[in-house]
Amino acid sequence: MKALTFKRGVHPPDSKEYTNKKQIKILMPEEGSDIVVPMSQHIGAPCEPIVSKGDRVLLGQKIAESGAFVSSPIHSSVSGVVKEIKQVLTPGGAMSKAIIITNDGKFEEDPSLGKDTDYESFSREKIIEKVKNAGIVGLGGAGFPTHIKLNPGPEKKIDAIIVNAAECEPYLTTDHRVLLEKTDRVIKGLEIVLKLHPNARGYIAVENNKMDAIELLTQASKKISNISVVTLQKKYPQGSEKQMIYAVTKREVPSGKLPADVGCIVDNVDTILAIERAVVKDRPLMRRIVTLSGGAVKNPGNYQVRLGMSFRELIEMTGGFKEEPAKVIAGGPMMGVAVYSLDVPLIKTSSAILCLTKEEAELPEESNCIRCGKCVGVCPMGLMPIELNGDVLANDFEAFEKNHGLDCIECGSCSYVCPAKRHLAQSIRVTKRAVMAMKKKK
Repeated sequence: MKALTFKRGVHPPDSKEYTNKKQIKILMPEEGSDIVVPMSQHIGAPCEPIVSKGDRVLLGQKIAESGAFVSSPIHSSVSGVVKEIKQVLTPGGAMSKAIIITNDGKFEEDPSLGKDTDYESFSREKIIEKVKNAGIVGLGGAGFPTHIKLNPGPEKKIDAIIVNAAECEPYLTTDHRVLLEKTDRVIKGLEIVLKLHPNARGYIAVENNKMDAIELLTQASKKISNISVVTLQKKYPQGSEKQMIYAVTKREVPSGKLPADVGCIVDNVDTILAIERAVVKDRPLMRRIVTLSGGAVKNPGNYQVRLGMSFRELIEMTGGFKEEPAKVIAGGPMMGVAVYSLDVPLIKTSSAILCLTKEEAELPEESNCIRCGKCVGVCPMGLMPIELNGDVLANDFEAFEKNHGLDCIECGSCSYVCPAKRHLAQSIRVTKRAVMAMKKKK
């Protein structure tokens, strides 16, 4: 079968050889270490603490929530004592109120945590409630509250549930490992989501650089009539939601619209696994799987970690650096954010930590645009990045909007192919934030 794909895009080296053969290892925070839990770990309203300094909290206990519609509760990933509540730096570079918990090393569970459930008897409402109460958000990096995505309203006729297993970002391999090591649970998680939308078909979409996972999933799902495993062409940004939908269904999501408007729901592999855990095991989101990679680390691999552990603790527990990194990135090299401190916490949207050598991190100086059009030729959204860059330099926000700057998905394809090394994606990203902030203020 021909591999499916989207329009345009780029083919950066995938650099997955560091970790794609490394099984997921579980790392637990050390006794006495501080677990830092920011209140903003998702798209939407930040949470507010419902515990106070000096309180003892238990593993899985809800410690923060919000009354806002678009938000998601937060749970403790350890047992221990609330040391303080203060502003902290997050991996994205913003400051956030956070609960600091001193881990007592006992991992004593909240008695309200459930065990295996009779989930097959659950109503649609019960499943969505379980997902909401578990604090699940998009674990591919976006962080949108999953209970809202799963329940777009009766007017949206959902007929396609897509498990996004493209993992097109270079270096990242956690989704690949989850598919190989937790195959049946991923399929069960998809079946649970399909129960919410009985007229939908499920698709597990995997790039063709993961043929071992494709074969395993195909074998495991062959007796399930409403689930298909689809092969995607290895191309970036194949894992972007709109590009994924086009590749699988050939539907285009219009500007300003959402996947549900064209009958689709797209969820990351680890999100589907979290749904399975919440509904079947009655467990909230307390951990995630992170790729630690790059030429500067001694032991690159895929690690299951407790939320709130610091980048520094994870790196030290895995053996540290073999050379001083020139740059540390939270996320992938195309869309991730460089961090200037390792004392930031792993949060729900932390997919990777890349520790790059000077050679890997080299960023050439910008030069003048030569009007070659390469950025236009690869933009998956069909935009004109160099025109948007000109609007940015002229501080012409009106022209930026008119040229559909807000439709940019910030994938970085334009910057990647630019022979002049213009900082196209970076400038557009900053301006998008400014324009959206102004619109919100109005």
